[in-house]
Amino acid sequence: MAVHIRLTRRGAKKHPQYRIVVTDHHARRDGRFIENIGIYDPADSTRAFIVDHERLEYWTRNGAQLSDTVAELLKKQAAAQPKA
Repeated sequence: MAVHIRLTRRGAKKHPQYRIVVTDHHARRDGRFIENIGIYDPADSTRAFIVDHERLEYWTRNGAQLSDTVAELLKKQAAAQPKA
């Protein structure tokens, strides 16, 4: 079974909110998912992108593929965090 990490849309019309989910690649965009590992809210800058990094690492180690959008969001989050 091919597993992907991608966004699923929630929220009202013209006010999207997204969940970052682990899903079978055959499942519909807003259909069944295996696990919810985060949220993305483009309208709310305080909690715009929150992800459980432990679960993300677990799924990627076990072969889950990131969607292009999730990969870009992770890059932006990594670039925005200060380096220690």
